Amino acid sequence: MAAKLTIAGLNAGYGAVRILHDVSLAVGEGETVALLGTNGNGKSTLMKCIMGLVRPTGGSIVATIDGSAHELTGMSTEAIVDLGIGFVPEGRRLFPRLTVTENLLMGAFRKKARPSIKQNLAFCFEVFPRLAERRRQLAGSMSGGEQQMLALGRALMSAPRLLLIDEPSVGLAPLLVARTIDKIKELKDSFQLTVLMAEQNFTQAIRIADRGYVIVHGHIEFEGDSADALNNNELIRQFYLGG
Repeated sequence: MAAKLTIAGLNAGYGAVRILHDVSLAVGEGETVALLGTNGNGKSTLMKCIMGLVRPTGGSIVATIDGSAHELTGMSTEAIVDLGIGFVPEGRRLFPRLTVTENLLMGAFRKKARPSIKQNLAFCFEVFPRLAERRRQLAGSMSGGEQQMLALGRALMSAPRLLLIDEPSVGLAPLLVARTIDKIKELKDSFQLTVLMAEQNFTQAIRIADRGYVIVHGHIEFEGDSADALNNNELIRQFYLGG
């Protein structure tokens, strides 16, 4: 059984600055949902709220995993990860002075992931051959594309059911962006994951998304029930397609 996520009436910010305004969205079992928006519109804040890194001032975040519903607001980040929720943060946030293998192993501290460390490590090296080639290299000396592969691999080492990915295209050349998005789909299918991906590269995101939301100034302004609905929306054309 896969995981699903339901967010209702979420408000959040930093101090007196309110970023998210009554945000509601849902990610169904086995879906890939894109959260689309340009920089500064609240995508990363929403991801951090789900992971317990930012405390909402109102609303609810419910993750249903293997049939059990869990209210995430108020839970620690460690407890959220332990439920089976993985996170690939914007900017990768690797351990630059640790090797590739050491970074991957750092992702496997979740109790349910520990028995499968050897299997998951082999899978990461199979999906990302470059990581296998550079398993002893320090993460901080790798290229941006290689670091993004490593960040995805580290999240997979926790054996997640629900995977959150924040801005996977940031800092990557266009060809690497396309490859990264393709890898996300491959990993989602291989692990039977539910995926919420925050992304500003509309064209790449909708190649793998089942549907999506557009967030503008902390408000959900549009919900598209398919990639075609997103493609044909006027708000999308204005913000992403030049008119």
